[in-house]
Amino acid sequence: MLYRSRSFNRLILLSVSYKSHFKGKLTRRRFLLRSVMGAGALAAPGLVSPSAAANVPRIGAIYTVPVQQQWIRHVHAAASNLALRGDIQYAYIDRVSIEDYPRRLRQLSVANHDLVIGDAFPVETEARLIAEEFPDQPFLMGSNYLHDENVSNFSVFDNYIQDATYLAGMLAGSLSTTGLLGLVGGYPIPETNRLMNAYIAGALDARPGIRIVTSFIESWYHPEKARTAAVKQIEAGADILLAERFGTSEAARERGALAIGVLSDAQNDFPNTVLTSALWHFAPTLVVALRNVKSGTFWAENYGIYSGMKHGGCSIAPLGTFEGRIPDQILELVAKREMRIRTGSFTVGIDDSRPRSG
Repeated sequence: MLYRSRSFNRLILLSVSYKSHFKGKLTRRRFLLRSVMGAGALAAPGLVSPSAAANVPRIGAIYTVPVQQQWIRHVHAAASNLALRGDIQYAYIDRVSIEDYPRRLRQLSVANHDLVIGDAFPVETEARLIAEEFPDQPFLMGSNYLHDENVSNFSVFDNYIQDATYLAGMLAGSLSTTGLLGLVGGYPIPETNRLMNAYIAGALDARPGIRIVTSFIESWYHPEKARTAAVKQIEAGADILLAERFGTSEAARERGALAIGVLSDAQNDFPNTVLTSALWHFAPTLVVALRNVKSGTFWAENYGIYSGMKHGGCSIAPLGTFEGRIPDQILELVAKREMRIRTGSFTVGIDDSRPRSG
């Protein structure tokens, strides 16, 4: 399955236009839960729930990539599960091209949905401009940027799972026999950087002085580039790799190293290679957004905070095949820090700067 497929050059250009367009004073518009009776459902593939109860919130989703894609899959799964329980009605369109995105988002916006969700990564400016056209429609969109309070119906989210990668870093730092950890990423953008930096911080907290080597393949999906970068790190002495890109775990398996996954549990595919994974759970984010829509308190906010561990938005995958193979003192160290994160007595910092080798 693919990671998000975006045009990096287009992303840079859009960031300039977005930052120059949205200026002004703070405004907050409250939204009331609207009746879902009468309005036609989105005519698109993927109608998950057949429920037509008038009091069931209707969610429409727009995705620029297939719902099987690694990142979007978590958003889609959360909405699908709520629909199967009868808590919502859910319809989605995926594989929407950048050129067709404005038309399809407007189509969603006039269909009387209680909440529109999706990804806006390749169309940051266009998505916000359309949200301004429909001020009574709440939007919750995956975005590289924080919310703009002048577009008060447009909230943002992303996979802020630095709590989980921090704990994974503690585990890796404690277990490394060579004292060198490898990290393979796609692009050095904030969402990747903050996860890597949290991983490094966890490793250093568990084992001060541990060395780090990082590589970016400058691609969202290129397993062979990731595999090549990982092999070089292993040859340099890295014995545990953070597999932020597909291809990294393959190299670890081939060369007898260990790997730690990101977003999804990859141990089934690499039972003797993937030690654990930093998992993302989108459901808490979606539940809070729906609750705020219903109460009339949905406005521009950063819903990324609900990916934090204390909200149930991320976790460390079970050790599975590595159960019983890790010293108890290491597990106890990680468990104590996890408890402090969950209770709020310890906060994992967010560092969006490019991680460095060293």
